[in-house]
Amino acid sequence: MTEIKTYRHKVQYYETDAMGIVHHSNYIRWFEEARTDYLEQIGYSYKRLEEEGIISPVLEIEAKYKSSVHYGDFVDIEVKMTSFNGVKFYFSYTIKDVKTGEICTTGTSGHCLLDRQNRPVRLKKINPKLYELLESLVES
Repeated sequence: MTEIKTYRHKVQYYETDAMGIVHHSNYIRWFEEARTDYLEQIGYSYKRLEEEGIISPVLEIEAKYKSSVHYGDFVDIEVKMTSFNGVKFYFSYTIKDVKTGEICTTGTSGHCLLDRQNRPVRLKKINPKLYELLESLVES
């Protein structure tokens, strides 16, 4: 069952350039905000993962810009997990203008699960409950 979570963000002045348009680097930050919120909503915040000895670095990230977002706008960021193999997992993001519903940006990110010595974690072995939860969230 694919689980889509939505995170709302209000564009701040510091996120814009001199023309009042959001600087492209901020969309990547918004992906992280939405992903962090997603994990919190499923009960496995980054803080909890780290307390359990698991870190999750970014392996890759991509963004496609479709229309500008401006200071003061509200955007909804839809995030869903698109694949998970027990060690690596991927998310997709769709950023929409709240007022118009227009898609502003789409993107993806890839992550892995490592222990504190930066070695890959076999989640199915060390945390079967979390493994099953993540597996259940992946798009069929």
